[in-house]
Amino acid sequence: MSTEHDIPRRCDVLVIGGGPAGASVAALLARQGIVVVVLEKALHPRPQVGESLIPHVWKYAELTGAAPLIEQQGFVAKAGGITVWNDKIHRIAFADFGFARPALHVERDIFDELLLKHAATQGARVFQQVSARDVRLELEQPEVCYLDRRGGASAEGTIRCRFVIDASGSAALLAGQFKSKRLIDSRMRFLSLWGRFKNSRFVGADGRGYPAGDVKKVRPVTFVTSFEDGWIWHIAMREVASIGLVINTDKARAMDKTRREHYFLRTLAAAPYMNQLLAEAEYLPDSFSQRPDYSYYSSRLCGENFYCIGDAAAFVDPIYSHGVLNAFYNASIVALAIAESLQNPAQRARHAQLCENRIRQFYGFSRSLALGEFGGDGVDEELVCRFMRQVPRVELELMLAAAFMSERSENFHRLARNAGLNLRPTQARAHAMESLLL
Repeated sequence: MSTEHDIPRRCDVLVIGGGPAGASVAALLARQGIVVVVLEKALHPRPQVGESLIPHVWKYAELTGAAPLIEQQGFVAKAGGITVWNDKIHRIAFADFGFARPALHVERDIFDELLLKHAATQGARVFQQVSARDVRLELEQPEVCYLDRRGGASAEGTIRCRFVIDASGSAALLAGQFKSKRLIDSRMRFLSLWGRFKNSRFVGADGRGYPAGDVKKVRPVTFVTSFEDGWIWHIAMREVASIGLVINTDKARAMDKTRREHYFLRTLAAAPYMNQLLAEAEYLPDSFSQRPDYSYYSSRLCGENFYCIGDAAAFVDPIYSHGVLNAFYNASIVALAIAESLQNPAQRARHAQLCENRIRQFYGFSRSLALGEFGGDGVDEELVCRFMRQVPRVELELMLAAAFMSERSENFHRLARNAGLNLRPTQARAHAMESLLL
């Protein structure tokens, strides 16, 4: 993606990681003429889970200039969500909340590569297969040590910059150096197991099942169902369906990868509704993957010469599709803070503190929403209440309806009351259904 082979010795901003957070912040900064270098350890397209994106992402895609590219890619547009939670069925439709642009089901390998290529077209210098290994922030200008594995060889190098942005995902490079990574209450500490299936039926907004080939004619919903050990997602994409489990870490602690895969397949085969959707489907065994490090946060996010964004800052149970949205939001506010700090270096500390508060607000909001009554660990409730007062009411009502569908709305209601908000009844927007016809 870079037209020049050699990694420069200096730049204004060094971004570690080329996922949605890193690619977006690089694009936003490069569009302003700021010299940005991105070091990405993988070679895109890289294997990734299928993703559900809520309509909120469009405003951030417009900021980076990537929105037309996302539209042209032709990802599957989704109508909303249906949950079967403790045998109760509910549906939400995004159209009920006034969103004009669709939510999406995306192949993250394609989506992520699109964003990274876009950052390069905006002027960011992107180097793949280059891993950041260590960051020295104590120097007058931060220095990042890296390992360049391009071409099959390995070569070490360093690059100096004025600001480092850690967008390294769950590797959380700076949190590791700071020893600031914190896990949450073990009762809500999850891991996920997922895989891909060909020819899986999918669920439409009307609660009926449709063959895989109809996914461009009938908008699917993200289908979620609970079971004894956790919950299951079904995301219908263009060629395959991404299906996964989220379970408590204790459940899988004694399983190796092979046993976890067997557990994954047994659970899907036994789960009501899901087994009907997969009755004629073909499992793609090479697609099985897992993520063990769910629901953590870093206690140190921003400083005068560094920022941690996306999953490098925090990660929460993704039941409400806030992961990519969180990455986009982080990228937008960090790009603003760094641009202002480059113009007025004397204000770097102030901008870093403001940015840290904003990231904690958004993360705390996501966490309180996703984790129900367990959402308080590591969350500054006053920051979250301030954030809720700033969010458009219709967006809050959508989130509340989603939380109601998975019986996690207690914390959300309490925070809304503390914020002085009077939201309309959830049940009016989360429609009960008697049955599904799959």
